[in-house]
Amino acid sequence: MTFEVKVRNTADGYISSLPEKSRRIIRNALKGLEENPFPGSGGDTEKLVLSGGSEIYRLHIARTFTAFYSVDKGNRIIKVHDILSIEQAHKKYGRLSS
Repeated sequence: MTFEVKVRNTADGYISSLPEKSRRIIRNALKGLEENPFPGSGGDTEKLVLSGGSEIYRLHIARTFTAFYSVDKGNRIIKVHDILSIEQAHKKYGRLSS
């Protein structure tokens, strides 16, 4: 079973502002989440538990970008909240660890 990936307008706007090669790399990485959005072997995806117990996932993309997303298991939807450069992600979210 696959998941549907939905990208927030702000994240989509960020993708659109990037050069074509970067857009292609990010879109391919997000497409890969359709089959399995959960962490496993490979180490690019991490589950994070935020204060209050909510869960969010972080996907490192090509050592340049970071996507933050949540998973609605019941409806099989992945909601991409943010896509940032790694530097921007560290500034905005700090150096979160699982």
